[in-house]
Amino acid sequence: MNKGNSSNKITLIGAGLAGSLLSIYLAKRGFQVELYERRPNMRRTKISAGRSINLALSARGIHALKDVGFHEQIMKIAIPMKGRMIHALDGKLTFQPYGRLDHEVIYATSRAQLNMCLMDAAEQHKGVQINFNQACAGINLKTGEIRLHNEASGSDTVIPSTTVIGTDGSASAIRMEMLKTGRFNFSQQYLEHGYKELLIPSDPNGEFLLEKNALHIWPRHTYMLIALPNLDGSFTCTFFFPFEGEESFASLNTNEKVTSFFQKQFPDAVPLMPTLLDDFFNNPTGTMVTIKCNPWHVEDKVALLGDAAHAIVPFFGQGMNCAFEDCTYLDQCIAKHGADWKKVFEEYEELRKINAEAIADMALENFIEMRDHTADPKFLLKKKVERALEERFPEVFIPKYSMVSFNRIPYSVALAKGLVQDKILAELCSPIHSVEELDWQKAEALIQKNLIGS
Repeated sequence: MNKGNSSNKITLIGAGLAGSLLSIYLAKRGFQVELYERRPNMRRTKISAGRSINLALSARGIHALKDVGFHEQIMKIAIPMKGRMIHALDGKLTFQPYGRLDHEVIYATSRAQLNMCLMDAAEQHKGVQINFNQACAGINLKTGEIRLHNEASGSDTVIPSTTVIGTDGSASAIRMEMLKTGRFNFSQQYLEHGYKELLIPSDPNGEFLLEKNALHIWPRHTYMLIALPNLDGSFTCTFFFPFEGEESFASLNTNEKVTSFFQKQFPDAVPLMPTLLDDFFNNPTGTMVTIKCNPWHVEDKVALLGDAAHAIVPFFGQGMNCAFEDCTYLDQCIAKHGADWKKVFEEYEELRKINAEAIADMALENFIEMRDHTADPKFLLKKKVERALEERFPEVFIPKYSMVSFNRIPYSVALAKGLVQDKILAELCSPIHSVEELDWQKAEALIQKNLIGS
C-alpha cells in the first residue's frame, strides 16, 4: 500500500462506480490517485447478489464515459431499452416509447459488470492504485489523516492525505465525519417501500422470455414489479413493496402467501419465475433513501461526490448518471482552477447541488408515476398529447423525461420547465378524450405565452 504523500496525490474513499470513473478523470489530468475500497476485489471474489437494482445508462452517463474514452467498451455490455412495456393485470401489454427519435433510448447495464470494467480501466493508468478490504473508519479533517480498517485481517492503519474525495455511497464515512463538525446540514428520507431482487431466467436456449428492448413494468398503484434485461437472456426483476401494512413484506411471510399474492397480482410473470420463492425469502430487502446535505466540502481538504453527497431513489434511472455527471463537472472545475482545490470544490458544489436536489425530487415524483399512472387512460392521453406537441414544436416543447434522459439540460432547468409543461398539458387534456380532439390553436397560444414568451 502506497503511503506516500504529495500535492499531486488524491485519495478517494470508495471504488464503486463514481470512484472508479473519477479516478480515470483524475489520472488523465496527471494526478496520482489512491482508492480505498471496503469490499474485496469483486473481480476475484464473488460478492453475493440480491440487493442490486439494475442500472439504466442514459445521456449524462454516456457523455462521461465518452469523456474518458470508455464509451465503446461499455456499450458492449449494455442493452438498449426503447420504452416501457406495461403489463396490465389482465395480461394486456402496452408499449410506451421513451422518445420520438430512434436514438432516444436508455441502456440496461449490470452494476457489477460496469463496476468491474471501470476498475479495469482505472488500473490501466499507472497513476491509479486500488486498495481493497479497506474500510474508512474516520478522517481527521484538520490533519487529513485517514483511519482504515482492513476487513480481511482486522488490522488498522492511519495514512496521511492532502486532498480527499468521498465517493463512498449513501452511508458515507467521510460525510459522517463532516457531520460532526457542526454547521453541517443533513437530511435523509427513507421510503416506506423496500425492494427485493427476483429473477426471470432465459429459456433453455438462452433466449429472452420477454421483449428484450424494453423496461417491463407491472404497475399496481401502491407497488410495482419491474424487469430489466441482462446479456445472458435473463431479466433482473425488482419488486417495490411497502415494508409494513396489510399488503407488505411483513405480511408475505409464508410460501403460500407469496405464491397466492404473485399469482393474483402478476399472473403473466409467475410462470416465468421458477425461483420466485427462493429469491423472495433468500434475497435481502433493500431500503431506499433520499439524502441531502451541505456543504459538500471542507475548505481545500475534503469533498463529497455521488451518493455520498446526494443519494436519490432509483425511479428516474439517474443515480449513476447523476454521479457520473458530478465527475464531469468536477473535471471541468479542475480544468479551470487546476489544483486550487478550494476553488474547485466551491464551484463544483455551486454547479451541482441545486441540480442534485432537483433530480432527487423528480425521482420521487417518478415513483408515483410508474406505480400509479402508467396504466391510467388519462395518463396515456397526456403522453400522446405530449408527443404530439413535441413533434409540432421540437425545439421548444421537450418532455421532462427527454430533458433528463436524452439531454444534458441541467436537472433544475428540467424540473422548472417540466412544471410549466405539465400545466399546459393539464389545460389541453382536460376537455378532450383523444389526441385528435387537441385544440392546436390553444396549444400554440399556451406554448407561446408560457415557453417562448417567458
